[in-house]
Amino acid sequence: MSPLQSEPQPFPHNFATVSRTAKAHQSSQPIPSIDDALDPPHPLGNPIRCMGSVENITERSPLLQQNHSTPRTHEPVNDVFQVGSKGKIQSSQIYWEELGILSRYTLPIFATQIFEYSFSAMSVVVIGHLSTVHLAAATLGMMTASVTGYSIIQGITSALDTLLPPAWTSETPHMVGLWSQRMIVMTALILIPIHFVWFYSEPILLALKQDPEVAHLAAVYLRYASLGLPAYSFNCISRRYFQCQGLFVVPARIIAVVAPLNAFLNWFFVYSLGFSFRGAPIATALSFNIVSLASILYAYFFVPRAAWIPIGRGVWQGWGVLGRLGIAGIGQTASEWWTWELIGLATSFLGRVPLAAQSVLLVTTAFLFQAPFSLSIATSVRIGNLLGEGKARRAKIVAHTSIVVAVAIGCIWSITLLVFRKRWAYLFNDDPDVVLLVTSILPIPALFQVFDMTTTVAGGILRARGMQGVGALVTLSAYYIIGIPLGLILTFYFNLHLTGLWTGLTAALVYSAGVSVWTGVVQADWEVEGKRAQARVESNA
Repeated sequence: MSPLQSEPQPFPHNFATVSRTAKAHQSSQPIPSIDDALDPPHPLGNPIRCMGSVENITERSPLLQQNHSTPRTHEPVNDVFQVGSKGKIQSSQIYWEELGILSRYTLPIFATQIFEYSFSAMSVVVIGHLSTVHLAAATLGMMTASVTGYSIIQGITSALDTLLPPAWTSETPHMVGLWSQRMIVMTALILIPIHFVWFYSEPILLALKQDPEVAHLAAVYLRYASLGLPAYSFNCISRRYFQCQGLFVVPARIIAVVAPLNAFLNWFFVYSLGFSFRGAPIATALSFNIVSLASILYAYFFVPRAAWIPIGRGVWQGWGVLGRLGIAGIGQTASEWWTWELIGLATSFLGRVPLAAQSVLLVTTAFLFQAPFSLSIATSVRIGNLLGEGKARRAKIVAHTSIVVAVAIGCIWSITLLVFRKRWAYLFNDDPDVVLLVTSILPIPALFQVFDMTTTVAGGILRARGMQGVGALVTLSAYYIIGIPLGLILTFYFNLHLTGLWTGLTAALVYSAGVSVWTGVVQADWEVEGKRAQARVESNA
C-alpha cells in the first residue's frame, strides 16, 4: 500500500529531544546517500534540530521538535550511493523516482479539484431546471463571484505554495503552522471588501447594463454564497497545510465525502424545503463550511503536531513577504481567471449559437485544465520540500520531469479532442448548428493543450521559487497584450468570430509557455534557489 493510501502515522522523532541527545547524534556519521552526492552540504551545517536550552523556548517555539535526521517526506527513493561508469551520479534513476512521486501526489490533488468543481456544477444543474432566467442569474452570480472573490483568494493564498513546503522540511517545521495562521488573518481582512461588493452587487450589475431581473437574482445568489466565503478561504489554506506535509489524500478524502452530500443538499434545499433559487447557494456555502470543519477535526485528531505552533504575537509578523507573494499571486492567478470571463463576455455579442458553442468549449478546457493544475501543485510542493532539505539538484530534476509530463498530458488531451471532435459536442448539446460550430473550432483548443499544460506546470515551478511576480508579468503580457487584443481583432475586424477568439488565446499560450519555461526552468540556478528558500524560512522563524 502506498503512503497516500494509508492513514498518516505519527513520526517517532516528532517528540522533543534534549540537547545531550542531539549532541550524541552529531558525533555519528550518516551513510552517504545519492542526494548527499548530488547536493552540497546543508548551508546551516549539521541539520540535527534541538531545543538547546530552556532559555531558548519562546511562544514561537513549536509544540513538538523533530530530529531533522529523520526525513519528513517518506518517499521510496533510493538512498544508496550509486555511481555510474564515469564516476558520476546516474540521473535517469532519479527521473523515474520523481516521476512516480509526482504521479502519486497529482492523483489525489486531481480528485480534490474535480470534487470541488462539482460544487458549482451541481448548482448549475439544479438551478437549470427552474427556468432560463434563474440559470442566467446563477451563471452571472458565479462569474461575479469568481472575478471578485474566489480568484482573489486563490491568488493570495498561492503565497503558501512558496512558503510552506520548504518550511516543512527545514529545521523549523513549526513555521508551517505560523504561516498558515498569518494567512488566515490576512484573508479575513481581505474578505471584508469582498463581502461588501457581494452584498451590494445589484447596483454594480445594473451599471454594467445587465438585465434588471437577472441582476437582482444574481445579487441574491451572491448574498447567500457569501456565507461560504470564509470557509472557502480557510479551505484554500488548510489544503496547502496538509499538502506541504505530503498528506495529499486528506483533502481528497474529505471533499469526496462532502461532494455527494452537496448534491443532495442542493436538491433538498431547492425542491424539498422550497427555498427555490436561493437554496443552491445556501447548500454550496454549507458544504464549504462542512469541509472546513472536517479539515479542522482531521488535523486535530489524526495529524502529528510538528507543523503546528500555539497562536501568539508572531501571527502579526512576516506580513511583508506574505503580502508581496500574495499580491503577485493575484496577478498570476486571478488575471488568467479574468481572461476567460472576458472571453465569455465578448462571445455574448456574437449570437445564440456561438454563445452555446463557447459554453461547450469553455467547460471542456476547464475540465482538461484540472490535470495540469493538479500537477503544478504537486510540482510546487515537491520542489519546495526538496529546497527546504537543501537538495537543489533533485529539485532541478523534478522541474524537468514535470515539464516532460506536462507535454505528455497535453499530447494525450490533444489527440483525444481531435479523435472525438465530431462527437464531443453531443455530450452537451443536440443543436446541429452548435455541434457543427464546436466541431470546426475544437482543433484549435486541441492544438494549444500542450502549451496550456506547459504554462500551468511552469507556473507551479515559479511559485515554488517565489517568483509569482514573474508569473504575473508573463500572464498579464500574454493575455492582455497578445491574446485578448489579437482575438478581438480577428473576431470583430476580420470577422473570424469564435475562431478568432480561440486563435488569440492560442497565441497567448504559445508565448506564455515559452517564456515561463525559459524563466522558470532553463535559467534557474537551483543552488541559489535552495539558499533563498532557507533564507525565507529563517528570516521569519
